[in-house]
Formats: sequence, C-alpha cells, structure tokens
Amino acid sequence: MKLVFAGTPEPAVPALRALLDSGRHDVVAVVTRPDAQAGRGRRVVRSPVGALADEHGIEVLTPARASDPAFLARLTELAPDACPVVAYGALLPQAALDIPRLGWVNLHFSLLPAWRGAAPVQAAIRAGDEITGASTFRIVKELDAGPVYGVVTEAIGATDTAGGLLGRLAESGAKLLLSTMDGLADGSLVAREQPAEGVSYAPKVTVEDARVSFADPASAVDRQIRSVSPDPGAWAEFRGERFKLGPVTVLDEPGPPPGEIVVERKRVLVGTATKPLRLGEVQAPGKKRMAATDWARGTRIDQGERLR
Repeated sequence: MKLVFAGTPEPAVPALRALLDSGRHDVVAVVTRPDAQAGRGRRVVRSPVGALADEHGIEVLTPARASDPAFLARLTELAPDACPVVAYGALLPQAALDIPRLGWVNLHFSLLPAWRGAAPVQAAIRAGDEITGASTFRIVKELDAGPVYGVVTEAIGATDTAGGLLGRLAESGAKLLLSTMDGLADGSLVAREQPAEGVSYAPKVTVEDARVSFADPASAVDRQIRSVSPDPGAWAEFRGERFKLGPVTVLDEPGPPPGEIVVERKRVLVGTATKPLRLGEVQAPGKKRMAATDWARGTRIDQGERLR
C-alpha cells in the first residue's frame, strides 16, 4: 500500500523502520511535529521520526497544525491508501481523516479501551496493572475510541519504569502495526468496535504530577516514581529545593516516619505511610545524578530531616 506515516518521538521510530524494512509498503511521506529546540545549546533539531525519514530520502511534512490548507492539499496529492500513526502529538481534523482511503490507523500503547489518552504507559504502572500492551485502531473524532484491528500484550514487571516498558512496547507494537497494514492491504483484517465498559483515561503527566508524597503507602510511592522515570522525573523538596528521585526499593522492615531520611553505612532510607524505601539514584539541586549513598556522604543530614 501507499502510506503516509505520522509520528514524532523516539518510540515511533521502530514502527516507521519496520514499515520501511518490510518492502511490502511504500512510505511516500512522513508527517511529524515541526523542528524544535533541544539540548543545552537550544539547537533546532529534527524529530527522531523526521531524522529517520531524511536518512531514507522520504519527504517530510511538518505542518504547524494538521488543519493547514497547504498540508491538506499536499496530503490529497499524495493520495495515501492509509496513514499509520504513532505518537504524532497533534490533533487530526476530520478533513485530514477523510483523505486516506483506509483511514488513519493509530498504534496506541495500551489495551483499549483502557488508558485512552496521552500517557497510557505511565498510567498503567502507577495504577499497579500487571498486564498492558498495544492496540492498533482506526482514528475517529472521539479520543482513542475507534474500532480496534489488533492487540499485543506485555507483562509489567515489578521494577519496570515507564521508559523501559515503553521501549518494549515500541518494538512489539511496531510488529503489530506492520501486520495491521498487511491485513488491510489484503483485505483480511476487520476492525471491531471497542466495548463500552472498561474505559479509562490517561492524561498527559505534568511535573506537578511527578511530585512524591511520602504520606502514601510505600507501594504507591514506588509505582509513582517508576511511572515518571525517566520523564518528567520524580521529585520532592529537600531543604526547600527540588530534589529528584530515581527508582527506589520497597523494604520489608520497620522504618522512619513519612519522608524522614535515615542514612546508614551502605544505604539511605526514607519513610512512607507503611514500609521504608531504599533510595537509588538521586539528583540534588545543581548536582549530577548519583547514588544516594554518595549524595549522603557529601551532605550533612541532620536527624529528623525529611523529603517533603
């Protein structure tokens, strides 16, 4: 089939690569978010999807809005059979949805109808789900509500972070998206409407959402930290400044009061509403990320001091 692929960040790259490497479909163009500033030098750089398209000599479209008349005109000229989408990052108007013969087919990193929205992987970890996955579905006007073509499942491990789990889903989801395109091409695949029950939503995670409350149970704190690692990154306040936290370990032993820090020779503990946590990597203001024990050795921590 003739395809126009839409996607922006790194997790979308495996899917585009799978389509390009298959030799069974013709990716005539890529739609991605406009080039943006990145890094300390604030250089303007291409998105990861756009960079891969450049390597393959594929036309890259970067509309500020998918409703731009010039973009819609070019998409009409390209006349794609279908538009596979992975984390494009912008709303698609009905005028764009109507152009491809077989519609826009989204790869979404959850088992729909669970966790519709921008942050399904983070939501699944924070909620304590044991199983998640990826789904391909035809995009409709309502958020992530279109009929589903296929799914793959993935177990959520006890130490999985959002970054690690998303990386696995990006690879397995790429295979799912390719098989979905194959099935649409030969007419063997039929979409099924999502059930009305079991719908849940996963809005974009903000920096404030990543603030840790040690008044919560240890298991909830652990899941929250893993759900926002590496981005936007968990944090609490220490001595009135933001203190970043990497994944922790829940300990099955008595611990200090919620938020209180206990420094031992080979470990640094912090209390919660239930069990204590052993801190892993931390990042104090103005410092590099380091092991909590190294941070504690260089910081005079008074008895009773807390992360808040």
